[in-house]
Amino acid sequence: MDTPVAQSTTFKIVDPEGGDFFWQPVPANGFIRNILSQATTGAGANFSIGTQTVAPRCFVREHTHAREEEIIVVLEGRGVARIDGVDHPLEKGSAVFVDKHRRHHFLNPNDEPMTFLWILLPGGLDRFFAEIGRPMRPGDPAPEPFPRPENIAEIEARTVFGWTDKSYDQNSEA
Repeated sequence: MDTPVAQSTTFKIVDPEGGDFFWQPVPANGFIRNILSQATTGAGANFSIGTQTVAPRCFVREHTHAREEEIIVVLEGRGVARIDGVDHPLEKGSAVFVDKHRRHHFLNPNDEPMTFLWILLPGGLDRFFAEIGRPMRPGDPAPEPFPRPENIAEIEARTVFGWTDKSYDQNSEA
């Protein structure tokens, strides 16, 4: 006997200028675009997806996720994925999967920006970026580098992070 498969009647298309954009603080600088999430789609699965552009000679600091798995696909530029202390070169088209509890960060040692697509399962990275960033519109000039919020540890703890490198927190010991 065949079991009927429920088909969703929900879909969402986001144009290239769509989603929510936020400038990011040091050490990544650059900006992110929150594209889709469970909250914006009404999906049954908890996920978030977006892009992050890491400014030249900047990086995403080392961190872990306690409950989440992360997928990264490089869209433009080159960089390095440092996973558990081992450097892995990245270029356009490279893909990375990072399991829970694994230390990782993404570095852009180059003179051009590096942009990657990120997917977090379950979601929540979109909420983190919105809380620490500053709203932007595509085409806006980049602001001067700005610090992370003073309550960054609290924001990280209630969103998607397990451990984070405290080197860039103005109110924490490294």
